Amino acid sequence: MPASTAPATDWLDDFYNADSDQLWVTADQGSRFAKEIAGDHNPLHDAESSRFCVPGDLLFALIVRRYGLARHFALSFRGMLRAGTRLSFPSQPAQAFTIADENDRDTVEVQYDRPVTTDPAALLALIEAYVASSGETFPDRLGPLLAEAGVMFNPQRPFLVYDGMALDIQRAPGTDVHVTPADASLSVNGKRADVQFDYRIADGDGALGEASKRMVVSGLRPYDAEAMTAVIAAYHARRAR
Repeated sequence: MPASTAPATDWLDDFYNADSDQLWVTADQGSRFAKEIAGDHNPLHDAESSRFCVPGDLLFALIVRRYGLARHFALSFRGMLRAGTRLSFPSQPAQAFTIADENDRDTVEVQYDRPVTTDPAALLALIEAYVASSGETFPDRLGPLLAEAGVMFNPQRPFLVYDGMALDIQRAPGTDVHVTPADASLSVNGKRADVQFDYRIADGDGALGEASKRMVVSGLRPYDAEAMTAVIAAYHARRAR
């Protein structure tokens, strides 16, 4: 059974549509979430992009809101989710379950071990704190990893997507949750890099646990400092707009 019941209305209601056990996200909703909540200005989350995909942070937020927290909660994404794709959420989640689209294709695999009863306001506070920290991946955290490895993505066609996310907590959070970056690593395999970002989670009572996010960067090429400087400047300009 879900570990908590979300309030009838909250800020997440603006970023999805629901009909019974089905849920879907429009390009405008996904783009606004990425920019306004997660601070993520990846071009793949521009509503007008032909390659638009629903942000992984939004899927994480909606799944946690639906089922509540667990001591171990992990998501593995199975490809990019297009705007308007209807997802079917199981009404009775097991320790491991999948979320499928309207064509019965698995889109997210979920591990949900040892539910933790959580106050709805605290649940939303943890979601918001995690998403805000998770969205601050580029350029501050990813840029130095790429430079150290001597690789970069195609600046004309950047492709950075989520592969998975995990959350491990020791107890229910309070409403004063904060998430801070911890370790980060990058491994190159041909034209692809696998990246992991780690986080620490705490509240007013002390340490809560930790989280991690895995990403894939595709289309790698040799690092070009001048080109990357231009990419970062353009990214900051997008964020300012």
